[in-house]
Amino acid sequence: MSQAENSMPGRPCRQRGATVFNDRIHLTRHGGVLTLTLNRPHVKNALDADGWTGLGDALETVATDPDARVLVITGAAGDFCSGTDLAGQKDEHPTVRLRRLNRAASALHELPIPVIARVEGVAVGAGWNIALSCDFVVASETARFGQIFARRGLSLDFGGSWLLPRLVGLHTAKRLALLAEIIDADEAARLGLVTWVRPPEELDEFVTDLAQRLCAGPPVALAQCKSLLNANSAGTFRSALEAEGRAQVINLATADASAAREAFLTRTEPVFTGRWIPQ
Repeated sequence: MSQAENSMPGRPCRQRGATVFNDRIHLTRHGGVLTLTLNRPHVKNALDADGWTGLGDALETVATDPDARVLVITGAAGDFCSGTDLAGQKDEHPTVRLRRLNRAASALHELPIPVIARVEGVAVGAGWNIALSCDFVVASETARFGQIFARRGLSLDFGGSWLLPRLVGLHTAKRLALLAEIIDADEAARLGLVTWVRPPEELDEFVTDLAQRLCAGPPVALAQCKSLLNANSAGTFRSALEAEGRAQVINLATADASAAREAFLTRTEPVFTGRWIPQ
């Protein structure tokens, strides 16, 4: 989007239905579905300092948007994200850089709505961990993935050390991190790191359909399910039961539970709004 070049760094501006953050991050809306595009195609969408700041700003904007039901994260011009732009780093202490990156990682992990990573081309380093932080990863057959930190003399970031062992187990996580291999979409799917693989020409249609299905779901219940799964994957069975009980109380205080019951009884399709029932 050429209008990004005229935007003020660090300040979102509304133009032709899009919000632009730092000209690196574009946020667009189609109904309840928001699409966040990483936009630095000349470096395969690697993010510099302003890019990580813009990503954090955009995710926090989505988190406070009452009309947002689903977020799709993708990259511009045929690549997802090649991680951090090492050539574009500011002269600052590494801990300052990491605080900027960790802010974006936390905002993505804690986002209450479903998040879909639409991946084609390169997704490596922190770029792959952005995708792994999403709830679903839909990859083109052209996608390539790698935890390439070790090739740069670095260790995992953007939550990779937490995500990988939970998704693939400790030994496979060590294989991916220590050997820094590049794997294709089919192997990533076999390891459980990609949810679906589709031919390039089918990618957009599949992601659009998935987003619409999620958008039609009960927003409060989906948020509770996501929170429970994230929180309880490392907890005890008893703590999971207690958390599930609290979540069901919240669900039953929305109009969606009543709408679903009525639809079941009348054999119709429910319309979910997430509306709170005043007590």
